Amino acid sequence: MSDQTHMPVQHDLAPGEEEQHSVGERIIGYVVGLVLALLLTAMSFFIAGTDLVWQPSIPVALIVLAIAQMGVHLVFFLHITTGPDNTNNVLALAFGLLIVFLVVGGTVWIMAHLNQNMPPMDQIMQMRS
Repeated sequence: MSDQTHMPVQHDLAPGEEEQHSVGERIIGYVVGLVLALLLTAMSFFIAGTDLVWQPSIPVALIVLAIAQMGVHLVFFLHITTGPDNTNNVLALAFGLLIVFLVVGGTVWIMAHLNQNMPPMDQIMQMRS
């Protein structure tokens, strides 16, 4: 008798391909994600509208719940995981976030410095006439 342990056979998958799951397993995954997303949304509305939470901590609690909501969406709906076959998806997501932060940060920076670069109001009025 041999003492070999029988390892499950792992099939070679191309990047981007997922293991084949039954329809029921996929539906359960989506339902769990939906329930978590609804629970986090309800908690956000509850925290924003109640006096049971210390008032200065409400923005922090809402930010934490929003980050948790993003995590639920990434894992359950977009199927972003730490697996080696998701490297391209994670890089695309990171690049998209970089572009969004550059656009939003650049817009805020420009708007914050508009007052310094504008001439005084009396000069603007003289240019109009």
